[in-house]
Amino acid sequence: MVIKAEYIWIDGTEPTARLRSKTKVMEGPGTLEKLPIWGFDGSSTNQAPGDNSDCVLKPVAVYPDPIRGGDDVLVMCEVLLIDMTPHPTNRRAACQAISDKYADMESWFGIEQEYTFFKDGRPLGFPVGGFPAPQGFYYCGVGADEVFGRDVVEAHLEACIEAGIAISGINAEVMPGQWEFQVGPASPLDVSDQLWVSRWLLYRIAEEFGVSATVEPKPVKGDWNGAGCHTNFSTKAMREGYDPIIAACEALGAKAEEHVKAYGHGIEDRLTGAHETAPWTEFSYGVSNRGASIRIPWQVAVDKKGYIEDRRPNANMDPYLVTGMITETVCSAAS
Repeated sequence: MVIKAEYIWIDGTEPTARLRSKTKVMEGPGTLEKLPIWGFDGSSTNQAPGDNSDCVLKPVAVYPDPIRGGDDVLVMCEVLLIDMTPHPTNRRAACQAISDKYADMESWFGIEQEYTFFKDGRPLGFPVGGFPAPQGFYYCGVGADEVFGRDVVEAHLEACIEAGIAISGINAEVMPGQWEFQVGPASPLDVSDQLWVSRWLLYRIAEEFGVSATVEPKPVKGDWNGAGCHTNFSTKAMREGYDPIIAACEALGAKAEEHVKAYGHGIEDRLTGAHETAPWTEFSYGVSNRGASIRIPWQVAVDKKGYIEDRRPNANMDPYLVTGMITETVCSAAS
């Protein structure tokens, strides 16, 4: 049985890494145990010099391919050096080490990925040479004058479900052409693998509709919302009591500057204190407060248990880095 395996990896582009992929035709089945390591030209992905260009792809997670169908698969990969150690751009290895270290605390994440469709150099739904009506009716809107790109969004949702991604919802966002999907709850490593693969599926499916999708955190300057990747987090203790929730907020506040620096390039353009954000230079937390760095949902305050939402990560954040940092900060303070 011949199958097609799409090997997906994260490159070394700075300041924001990009996704790459290529197809391997091989004998099936496409299970993790059967998928071989593979190589690529790191000099073309900002991961190696031309005179020593070989890098290694190590399969780490496999999903049914909803685009090609059949027995074909999508393969999330880590990038290794030829001595089989993690490449400097490989943040998954560090995330796995942190996840394993605090496995007994049972960290869960749910990530809200915002993104924006572009066509012909402008956001989908923006008129040529001008601007649409101000924000107000686009969020969770309905109707051709308020919603743009739903056909792409629905195709992406179906593809994620078919691929076995733990996608838990979609909605139109505050700016025309801007949408969100949610992945989780899942462990730090699983949610990060799945978010990267769901991003790849988004870009790939958008090709079919002649549009592009971007995770640029401030796609339109001025009085328009940016795009974030709000990160919901809990440990077993947080899901059972309120004191650990407050302790988690305090722990994140103690390392606020360190976190903000790792939450995606261009964060100062998005976290201005306007458009449902807290200023990037200040840390705060509060119940039901979308203008705070950390929001404690009102139901959590009522139930005295649950989770918190870190509203600071950009849409272009690396989930391996963000989930690893949050897990390390909160769990180390609690241990």
